[in-house]
Amino acid sequence: MGVTTTSGTEILHYTAFSADPAGGNPAGVVLDASGLDEERMLAIAAELGYSESAFLTEGAGPGSYAIRYFSPKAEVPFCGHATVAAAVALAERYGPGELEFATAAGAVPVSVVREGGELRATLTSVAPRVEDAGAADAAEALAALGWAAADLDPALPPRIAYAGARHLVLAAATRARLADLDYDFARLEALMHRLDLTTVQLVWRESDRTFHVRDPFPVGGVVEDPATGAAAAAFGAYARDLALVPPASVLTLHQGADMGRPGTLTVELRPGDPRVRVTGTGTRIS
Repeated sequence: MGVTTTSGTEILHYTAFSADPAGGNPAGVVLDASGLDEERMLAIAAELGYSESAFLTEGAGPGSYAIRYFSPKAEVPFCGHATVAAAVALAERYGPGELEFATAAGAVPVSVVREGGELRATLTSVAPRVEDAGAADAAEALAALGWAAADLDPALPPRIAYAGARHLVLAAATRARLADLDYDFARLEALMHRLDLTTVQLVWRESDRTFHVRDPFPVGGVVEDPATGAAAAAFGAYARDLALVPPASVLTLHQGADMGRPGTLTVELRPGDPRVRVTGTGTRIS
């Protein structure tokens, strides 16, 4: 399954945020999408069934690419795990180094290095922002999830965070609450469309800088995303905005374990730079 071909289009299969093909978040990667229109890209993404797939065309300079992301149901402005998957695929083909992806959300630099035999990609987000989540909208999200207000951690209040795509951040008070995910797909999807959300990021704080996260993704036609780089970047902005961590911090996010696809996302905050860096491994699915 490492490579498939549809009507002459080479489609690579990679997972991101894990060095194990059975872990992390799978993505389809098309390194040359120059002959594909939007309808065809969406059809390929729907056929693959991954939460997102990445479609690249070469840019003006070395290491420069335009990139588009499609879920099985729609195009999304930015996708972190498909960015990591595409960067690892390029590094396997041309060698590690510096890349720049032109996304619908803006320019996203990516650095790929080889460490201990594994390829590791670090993306740098566009400038993030964080806004209050309205009380009524947060209540509707809880109702769709089947959560009570008492299920939330009061130290991590609901917010909408953006670092290329919008995510509603809701923090569970316990790991057991996070593990028990059984939500009203249509109801949550309707709210997310109204608020222009890509995922809802559900978070549980294990320690000062270690978090467990889950991301329902009904607007993409997927019940849950196994490892969500865009939401990880948005969460980094959220943590900084609420002063949950020092200005210079490295956070570890664990995601996918409840789905049987464990992955690890590393989030870095740097003083004086509003952008958020997200790092993860990637490997081909075969």
